[in-house]
Amino acid sequence: MSNQKTVSKVEGKDLILERVFDAPRELVFKVFTQSDHLANWWGPEGWTTTNYQMDVRPDGVWHFCMRSEAGEESWGKVIYHELTDPEKLVYTDVFSDKEGNTLENMPQVLVTLHFENHDGKTKLISRAQFPSEEQLNQVLDMGIIDGMISTWDCLEDYLKVTQ
Repeated sequence: MSNQKTVSKVEGKDLILERVFDAPRELVFKVFTQSDHLANWWGPEGWTTTNYQMDVRPDGVWHFCMRSEAGEESWGKVIYHELTDPEKLVYTDVFSDKEGNTLENMPQVLVTLHFENHDGKTKLISRAQFPSEEQLNQVLDMGIIDGMISTWDCLEDYLKVTQ
């Protein structure tokens, strides 16, 4: 599946997304790892993100809430495992409650982001590894691909005004 800008594919239990952004990889990496930047673009179109905790280091946590224009809330938590500036981020992404407790009935995913130089631009490759194909299918049914494409559209717009 693709939307002309973002290419997505499923390989077993993995969801892979790729997209080229017209910005240097140092900047793209920075807007993924700094709270003031992330709050300005994270989430699909029409949603805002509030960061409640963000400690970007191995074993650090990012706890956040996305809110729709209608007031719907989606809480999440990221636990960072590896950071190689400006090349790679590895983290576990989980659904959480307001207090940051992991929702055990929802999928947890190990995400590896690669930031590659691409002729002065950045090729972002996301590999989301799910524990099972069933859990991957659960988030596919929830619309994860459209949500990520919309989120990356917001990132693209934000990068245009940040450079």
